[in-house]
Amino acid sequence: MDRTVRTVEDVLALLDGLFASASEAGGRLATGDGRGFWDRFYTDRSRPVPFFAAKPDENLATYLDRGLVAAGRALDLGCGAARNAVYLAAHGFEVDAVDLSSVAVAWAEERAREAGVGVRFRCGDAFALPDAELTGPYDLVVDSGCFHHLPPHRRVSYLSLLDRVLAPGGHLALTAFAAGEGGMGSEHTDAELYRERDLGGGLAYTPESLRWIFSEFEEVELRRMRATPPESTLFGVPFLWTALFRRD
Repeated sequence: MDRTVRTVEDVLALLDGLFASASEAGGRLATGDGRGFWDRFYTDRSRPVPFFAAKPDENLATYLDRGLVAAGRALDLGCGAARNAVYLAAHGFEVDAVDLSSVAVAWAEERAREAGVGVRFRCGDAFALPDAELTGPYDLVVDSGCFHHLPPHRRVSYLSLLDRVLAPGGHLALTAFAAGEGGMGSEHTDAELYRERDLGGGLAYTPESLRWIFSEFEEVELRRMRATPPESTLFGVPFLWTALFRRD
């Protein structure tokens, strides 16, 4: 008989386990149990996955162009093959980048070398990395696709991480699956996700739900990502929300 729950983190780990089998079957759990899925996902670089292209998010480029975000220290959560991390480093940011997949991080390191920029990469679960690995405070935290792969209980960990590493006055640049017409991702309620034990390939959000979750932040901008043509130097697909939040 197991009685292993003693701390809040024990509870969160127990809830992670509810989704572990779905993750191994091809679901997208962004915490430790999803490592095998993401390693397989990034192994074949030739697959026509839109965000495999070495292009930064169009909204991120717009924030810099409009002066909404200035160069400083940045953390890229779920960096993948580092398209945003490399862009930020090339624009004067000191960048740390974290991903669960060692395959993704290896590709990211190659891209940074090819671009001639310095990025400090870390492989692991951002919620479990020691403070020495995430040496905040950061002026900018970028999340292009990590948040919407988290089970609901890990939003608690996510907000706690932001509280720990984001500097006062710092910004969170977030993209997430959009609910509704033209959107993508599961629109099941949080309770239904636990009953089904399946994240459905990622969670869809409404603007109201994002505003509620990040209600302790100032909303600078929240809009659909603008679609970009294949020849563009920027990445843009219309089924994502883009949001820029500022910490007071």
